[in-house]
Amino acid sequence: MGWFDAPEYWLGRLMLERGIAVVYVLAFVGAARQFRALIGERGLLPVPQYLARRSFRSAPSIFHVHYSDRFFATLAWLGALLSAAMALGLAGVMPLWAAVLVWLVLWVLYLSIVNVGQTWYAFGWESLLLETGFLAIFLGNDRVAPPLLAMWLARLLLFRLEFGAGLIKLRGDSCWRDLTCLYYHHETQPMPGPLSWFFHHLPKPLHRVEVAGNHFAQLVVPFGLFAPQPVASIAGAIVVITQLWLVVSGNFAWLNWLTILLGCSAIDVSSAAAVLPIPKQPALASVPPWFAGLVIVFAALTVVLTYWPVANMISRRQRMNMSFNRYHLINTYGAFGTVGRTRREVVLEGTDEPKLTDQTVWKEYEFKGKPGSVRRMPPQWAPYHLRLDWLMWFAAISPQYAYPWLRLLMVRLLQNDPATLRLLRHNPFPGCPPRYVRARLYRYRFTTAAELRRDRAWWHRTLEGGYLQPISLAPTTAE
Repeated sequence: MGWFDAPEYWLGRLMLERGIAVVYVLAFVGAARQFRALIGERGLLPVPQYLARRSFRSAPSIFHVHYSDRFFATLAWLGALLSAAMALGLAGVMPLWAAVLVWLVLWVLYLSIVNVGQTWYAFGWESLLLETGFLAIFLGNDRVAPPLLAMWLARLLLFRLEFGAGLIKLRGDSCWRDLTCLYYHHETQPMPGPLSWFFHHLPKPLHRVEVAGNHFAQLVVPFGLFAPQPVASIAGAIVVITQLWLVVSGNFAWLNWLTILLGCSAIDVSSAAAVLPIPKQPALASVPPWFAGLVIVFAALTVVLTYWPVANMISRRQRMNMSFNRYHLINTYGAFGTVGRTRREVVLEGTDEPKLTDQTVWKEYEFKGKPGSVRRMPPQWAPYHLRLDWLMWFAAISPQYAYPWLRLLMVRLLQNDPATLRLLRHNPFPGCPPRYVRARLYRYRFTTAAELRRDRAWWHRTLEGGYLQPISLAPTTAE
């Protein structure tokens, strides 16, 4: 099977496989640490209730066989341990068939979680991890040469990811066409990072250059992935550089990192050696016939399933971040077809006073990632994913995103529920739970440089009004 081998991509394959394994670690650890409050038996959207309304065919998952919080935690931590072992090189010391089996197990475990995760897992990077995780099954291990066909399938995935994202922008908000979207995006994105304030205050002409560069990177560069070397390597490198720019300007879980890994997979060793010191190529056996057969079957399946994302991309009603099957194979991607001009945040507050008056003192709950205190610099959390924080951003856009979980979240705060409080940065009622909890809507904007120096505040906020009226577990008197 020498014609099937692509040893010149051994380094790109290595980075892709180890990187996917690291992302799996983050995903499984995040699931294990956050699921009890979100989808556990007493969660905001409990898995048992969800599965009672779904068949295996509509939501393939191991949890149709059995669900308990202990079982979920066991599978999540098992996934974290297996993926950590793969990240450390387990695949390189085991037979090829065993590596294939481990990658398949990781994919089945995470698919089982995503398909019961409901709105907490309704993000494009969940599908991207499942699609790249399934691709990893067919990349081989450190003992055999990378299958050429599988490496080309990685480029096809990267093309759909980048070109689809570029099209959704071009067809969406007019600010992408007039190059003004970055006047607002760094301030209004779901979860700004430590450098977002600085990016927001870059000169507007530079913002316009950024948008134009984004269009070039997503609408032109992807075609270079299918060109001969070194053009394909240059295209992959451009994707890596532009994605690193996004990494430092915001928090988008592992979306950018998976894109970076796919970009690295397009770079061959000779091109990389022109700019970096590259270790000596290891001895690689030829791809065995049985494995080549699996790759060919997977490639044929990919070609068939690609029809739906391509049809979506060329449609005037293009949809973003959509799966066309319950196994999240060959999806369509995209983000920020619409860019908000103003930022709003839902702020949760509690009080331990028995009566509500105009003089009632309310204390604010602080989240780990989303903006709260105006003096707190936006933190860096990506590639780890804070699911509650992200949904709070959507809730601020429209109350429909908060139904039916936000009121129940407030009830859990009234109970000082330990699992729920672990999702927060600060609980103002550590001793005993509050009597009342309410939700208010604030408008946030980044401070100016002068305001930052004067007030030591990264944000300025103004109250827009109530979001949810105060609720209590026991009947009390309100005035």
